[in-house]
Amino acid sequence: MRLSLPSSLQTLFLGVASAACLALSACGSTDKPKDKPVPVVGVIVARAQPVELTTELSGRTMASEVAEVRPQVAGIVLNRLFAEGSVVRAGQPLYQIDSRVYAASQAQASASLASAQATVEANRLKAERFALLAEQGGVSRQDAADARAAYNQSRAQVQQARASLSSAQINVGFTRVTAPITGRIGISMVTKGALVTTNQAEPMAKVQRLDPMFVNIQQSGADFIALRRAIESGKLVSGAAPVTVILPDGSEYPVVGKLNPADIDVNPETGTITVRAVVPNPRGELLPGLFVRARVGQGTVPAAILVPQAAVSRDPRGRASVLVVGAKDMLEKREIVADSPLGQNWVVTSGLKPGDRVVIEGLNSAREGQKAKVVPAGSKQVDRKQGAAPAAAK
Repeated sequence: MRLSLPSSLQTLFLGVASAACLALSACGSTDKPKDKPVPVVGVIVARAQPVELTTELSGRTMASEVAEVRPQVAGIVLNRLFAEGSVVRAGQPLYQIDSRVYAASQAQASASLASAQATVEANRLKAERFALLAEQGGVSRQDAADARAAYNQSRAQVQQARASLSSAQINVGFTRVTAPITGRIGISMVTKGALVTTNQAEPMAKVQRLDPMFVNIQQSGADFIALRRAIESGKLVSGAAPVTVILPDGSEYPVVGKLNPADIDVNPETGTITVRAVVPNPRGELLPGLFVRARVGQGTVPAAILVPQAAVSRDPRGRASVLVVGAKDMLEKREIVADSPLGQNWVVTSGLKPGDRVVIEGLNSAREGQKAKVVPAGSKQVDRKQGAAPAAAK
């Protein structure tokens, strides 16, 4: 006996059966997964080259010689004999102080010397005569000895009078104040008619030698010690370190200076060492007291490798690494020592060797242990969206 279903139930049953068949068909079908594309990376070939390391430090200019003009005698200033801001030569007269009192003292000392010289001549003749009479018994030997002592005493008085005259002459010379060094003189602190004294606190003027100019540079003690150790170990070759001065407006001073030996003491407050550079200043463009920056040569790395900074990654501890292409174009992570920047590059002193292929393009899709398609850096095959670093300087 066959049961007949209503037409609506038949339709529903057929629809469910069809859906079940489709679901089973879908479950039974297995599509093959697509292969992951091989990343394309741009590389540079590492090569060793000598690299000069530099560092920029803050500094301040200072005149190589500074002399304060001070009076050696007291008196009224009669004249100022120079133009403020001009260049003066050593020994050039700068001021004239009233010399009348000192000239009178000189004349008095001169007269005293003449009197002493006359006395010594008379005593000489008396001593010679008494010596002859003492031999003949005409005078006692004591009288002859007294005459000889008087003669010697008068000779000493001549020397004393001559010293007093020399002192008086020096004081007269001090009334004409001269430049102690050659250099540029500043503003006069005294005017005509001013009274100056030998112990006054304020100088009359100041003379500064501006050629060459000193640049006092502050370098941290830690950096200085690290630099010295690098030189001693042979990683750096030291030489006459050049110094380029960068002016406050950002321009470079055209004349290159040289570094002098550093101070032997570390400032306990700042932990820095003062390093002095000597910079020629023939046109007087550098002025004392300027705050500048100094680009100082630290030495030469004989065989360094330059790698773009963007190609170097660092872990939380600051250790640097790069991706290199190894055998069969497999990507490898290589730890390096890169402590010194040079422009847009790092100076690599350890971890790479000449001939290594360093990945600088396609870094976003490249992973350690992957096989990669290797092309020269700058090739159009590298997807720019994958990340690229500027090529290393050559």
